Amino acid sequence: MEFLCIGLSHRTAPLGVRERLALPDARQVDLLQRLAQSPNEAFLVSTCNRVELYLAAPDMNRVRESARNELHTLGGPETLEHLYEHRGEDALVHLFRVASSLDSMVLGEAQILGQVKDAFERGQGSGAVRGELTRVCAAAFGCAKRVRTETAIGRAATSMASAAVALASKVFDGLKDKTVLLVGAGEMAELAARHLKQAGATKLLVANRTLARAEALAAEVGATARSFDELFTLLTAADVVVCSTASPVPIFTKENVGAVAKARKHRTLFMVDLAVPRDIAPEVGELDWVHAYDVDDIQKFVADNAAARAEEAQKAGVLVAQEVARFVRDRAVRNGVPVLAQLRQRGEAIARAEVDRTLAAIGDGLTDKQRKSVEAMARAIVNKLLHEPTARLRAVGPEHEGNRLAGAAAELFGLEEAPPSTETAGPNVVANGGKG
Repeated sequence: MEFLCIGLSHRTAPLGVRERLALPDARQVDLLQRLAQSPNEAFLVSTCNRVELYLAAPDMNRVRESARNELHTLGGPETLEHLYEHRGEDALVHLFRVASSLDSMVLGEAQILGQVKDAFERGQGSGAVRGELTRVCAAAFGCAKRVRTETAIGRAATSMASAAVALASKVFDGLKDKTVLLVGAGEMAELAARHLKQAGATKLLVANRTLARAEALAAEVGATARSFDELFTLLTAADVVVCSTASPVPIFTKENVGAVAKARKHRTLFMVDLAVPRDIAPEVGELDWVHAYDVDDIQKFVADNAAARAEEAQKAGVLVAQEVARFVRDRAVRNGVPVLAQLRQRGEAIARAEVDRTLAAIGDGLTDKQRKSVEAMARAIVNKLLHEPTARLRAVGPEHEGNRLAGAAAELFGLEEAPPSTETAGPNVVANGGKG
């Protein structure tokens, strides 16, 4: 089986392209089931900052073309200009870095690991993730845990939500006595609410299409739940609006936000959009009394904070390299085990046959002790002959080298079944010069 990561992220694609690939769960499952026809496997990581397909297949060229066609169909021709690809061991390195938050817009943020785990579980639930990708993801999650435990990369990390709150505080020189409206009641809204509380905001309102979810979040963070039908009445009173819904189209447009200008007396309004697709249309920022920001704007704001965690990121990168090397080494051993077993069985069968033939020719002229000595000598010869190839197959590092040796042993000794040896660990294939 060969591995491939294909996708785009905040590093290679603007928000307008990324949001076209933001699929609801049901459509993600449909996509995975099309790509993961047995023996192929697949899962999809889809966040506000990245859309990445991870694939395992014995014939990757065919699956790669299918994946590119699917992304092209979903996102349009422009999508292909922003895609990157990582193949073989490079795909493993990329996944381990993503899970460890080394490729995030906000270096060290903790949310991405949960998002990758959700993607893995969605793939398992749809039948698209089976044995191969299960082992890969288990190793990636273990790597992420090690990075969080052994480095300080997450201790001073700024999340998207906290960055949005910091930006709002900067605009208003503090949030005390400011009215903050949270539109949406999911995980991002909860994170934002907690950071708002820490920043001194006391007037928190939560509006969500499902009132019960708004009430649940409001009870948890000390806010007030309001009906979604009141949204534009609430907009009149709000100083800060934080959006994080799953709406497929913008909730706020230049027209409906502009309509409350008179009632607000053109008082400054700070709006930050943490959703993909966007909840706030780009044109809203053209209103001179509105400060509107989306996730790409937040990226620019947090860039200055990345330098403080650069040293920890270097340490984390070393850990990722170690964990990837461990995984490919263990995988090579797993792939070589069938050949080792067959090789030993073949050697023992030949030795047994020769011992039987020799003892039959000698007849009854040997004592039991002598017969056992002949049998022991035959086993010792087999063990000594197989010791070096066995040790080499167990000790190989790069996975393609393990497959090559196992395949060569199977061919040289005439074994019936060799392990899969189609995988290579080729270099990155990067579209348009991008990197994941």
